[in-house]
Amino acid sequence: MGAHDTRVTAVLGPTNTGKTHLAIERMCAHSSGMIGFPLRLLAREVYDRVVAIKGRDSVALVTGEERIVPKDARWFLCTAESMPMQRDLAFVAVDEAQLGADRERGHVFTDRLLHARGREETMILGSDTLRPVLRALVPEAEIVQRPRFSTLSYAGAKKLSRLPRRSAIVAFSAEEVYATAEMLRRLRGGAAVVMGALSPRTRNAQVAMFQAGEVDYLVATDAIGMGLNLDVGHVAFAGLTKFDGQRRRRLTVAEMAQIAGRAGRHQRDGTFGALAEEGPDAFEPEEVQRIEGHRFPPLETLFWRDGAPDLSTLDALVASLSRKPDHERLRAAPEALDLKVLRRLAEEPGVADRARGQVDRLWAACGIPDFEKSGVDPHARFVGRVFGHLSAGYLPQQWFADEVARLDRVDGDVETIAGRISGIRKWAYIAQRPDWLADPAHWAARTQAVEERLSDALHASLTQRFVDKRTSALMRSIGAGVGDLPVTIEADGEVAIAGHTIGRLDGFRFTVAPDARGADKRRLLAAAENRLAAERRRRAEALVAAADDAFALGEDGAVLAGAVTVARLARGASLARPAVVLDADLDCLDARMREAVTVRVRRWVADAIARTLPSLAAMAGATRAAEAGPALRSIAGAVEAGAGFAARLPLAAALLDLPAPARAWLRKRGVTIGALDLFDPRLLKPGAHGWRRALLAAQGVVAPAPPASATTLPRGTPGATAAMGFRPLAAQAVRIDLVERIARGAHDARGTDGKGGRAAFVPDPALAVSMGLEPETIARLMAELGFRPAGDGYVWRGRARPRSAPVVATGAFAGLAGLMGGG
Repeated sequence: MGAHDTRVTAVLGPTNTGKTHLAIERMCAHSSGMIGFPLRLLAREVYDRVVAIKGRDSVALVTGEERIVPKDARWFLCTAESMPMQRDLAFVAVDEAQLGADRERGHVFTDRLLHARGREETMILGSDTLRPVLRALVPEAEIVQRPRFSTLSYAGAKKLSRLPRRSAIVAFSAEEVYATAEMLRRLRGGAAVVMGALSPRTRNAQVAMFQAGEVDYLVATDAIGMGLNLDVGHVAFAGLTKFDGQRRRRLTVAEMAQIAGRAGRHQRDGTFGALAEEGPDAFEPEEVQRIEGHRFPPLETLFWRDGAPDLSTLDALVASLSRKPDHERLRAAPEALDLKVLRRLAEEPGVADRARGQVDRLWAACGIPDFEKSGVDPHARFVGRVFGHLSAGYLPQQWFADEVARLDRVDGDVETIAGRISGIRKWAYIAQRPDWLADPAHWAARTQAVEERLSDALHASLTQRFVDKRTSALMRSIGAGVGDLPVTIEADGEVAIAGHTIGRLDGFRFTVAPDARGADKRRLLAAAENRLAAERRRRAEALVAAADDAFALGEDGAVLAGAVTVARLARGASLARPAVVLDADLDCLDARMREAVTVRVRRWVADAIARTLPSLAAMAGATRAAEAGPALRSIAGAVEAGAGFAARLPLAAALLDLPAPARAWLRKRGVTIGALDLFDPRLLKPGAHGWRRALLAAQGVVAPAPPASATTLPRGTPGATAAMGFRPLAAQAVRIDLVERIARGAHDARGTDGKGGRAAFVPDPALAVSMGLEPETIARLMAELGFRPAGDGYVWRGRARPRSAPVVATGAFAGLAGLMGGG
């Protein structure tokens, strides 16, 4: 880069010292400049800030997966790995330079610290632990100490449910982040989620929710410690151990301080603490003292690897990357993923031959990050395939297109979509290489569009899974008192608190939204119930004043008002005088209003029975009328109890005593006194079934409805019962009005044979066929009617008619000679 004799300033200090802000100011004061950051997210954040100052046409963003480089760009915001070191720029800065001690990426930051220089000014930003090693490696650097703007103090251990608002909870794996966010959703209404693996678009959308106050909590990985600017007042550690790529270990005090330092902004003090009071995830007193006093062990060495390796041959490349440093403050970096992949590929047949003359392309391919964390061997196989194509020219467009299309899907859960984003980042990285594809600009735009779609879907999925805006609004308002919450009820029954739907009011029942969980439901019910009393009273008053057509009979004796069940029929004084029991949902009303609704529903039921089942209403009245006489009262009670039907045989004595006026009264009310049954034929019609079944059910009689228009059914068929107007005969059940029709025909046709004997009655075969009667059914029916078999027909068992009145079977019963087979 630029000359190494320019001014080099090292700005050191803890978090919240304004180091990054200072670097941005200094860069913008120069004619050109560049800053290298540890995270793509941070590079993107500062890029947006500088664009606002310098304009989009003058500012570039360069990361592994994203390149925005206008033709006249003069200010560059980059990840450390992607800094264009060949550019001659007036100002250069490296952020978080203490990451030179990181096992995985330390050699990159060390190389930038040693070699990234601006033509006029260079700035190295980092923690104070960098001071001794910086003096040894960059002795010309002027070290400037920056004090923290605010105080950082230990607030002790707090359970998740006790954390103050504007808290960030830090965990060290995606699984821990998701579990913590899920718990916060149940306890506090939700949390935003920030992880280094998120795309800038998703991260910005999540942070925007937190910054706007839509949620009061943020759950993050340790990426939060890398300069991301957030309005956080308290940082809580979900744990104090992490896996560093080699082993699970306890955080160093400097790492703890880097993360805890995110609490407090500018002049506002911040606090930190843990979720655990004791055990391995609790702070030690010495750690607390060091964090509060910003006293950390200094770094003794930084990791180093040759930043400009020999690319003449494959062996020379491996050798230069394996070379030991020649300074006591530097130590050889652990073998990074790119070198592991290179060594594996170097052992494969044919790779060395293909690499001749293009070792640089092989090494560039080895630099593809393993965003999907697939492991060394699977990643090496993928890189080998990429290099196989690169050694012959470009990557095949169809392969690239198919892989991108496979990832261009927004369905699935959080983990699935996050996995696709990791996948598309790999292809976006490849698309940013200028000579790997025939049309890199097209594919860069295509992969960016896919990443944006996936990012939007991931933000939506994260929000849906980890944010309950209803509970969040409730928790923010709870300080004013539950009774003061702004509950609104829409015309369709939707109930909302502060604009967030919390459930529905269907009739008188309030149901919490199905996606509300556990404790959420209890809080939402408490908030809503206190505000729904007036609405329920209004609905009850409307019910009392409603016209008859506002009510309807539902299934199982339910009384409906619209689609809402308001009452049910129950056992009353008699079948046609059922009791009315209000639905339990109306228990929310006061006693006076419940009684008013009960009276109104009871009146509607009585009117509906009188209108739909007039004979039953009349029978119910006769059973209570003293002037009706005992015989009529007995018969009326039986017909009412049978919901309009009664067998004749048990009523034989009452019928013998029934006077003619009473018989006329029954006929006038629609009751037929048949040979075997008393019944109202109107009640056999399907239109009467609903009310008859409801009244029977109220008495505890389950009476399934028969098929519409059925006249004959096999016994045992649902509806083939006496309660539904069918008489069992042999293996069949016949509707009682048709039984009466046959009975009348048989009795009308009985007489003598002209020789002093009884004439045989032969049923009409056409009628039998039309009704679906079986021979055994007819035989049983004739027996119950008082006929006995005689030849091809049946003979009346009673006294014979005079010889002058021979039986002549005519009309419907003429000529049924062979149907019964002689029996």
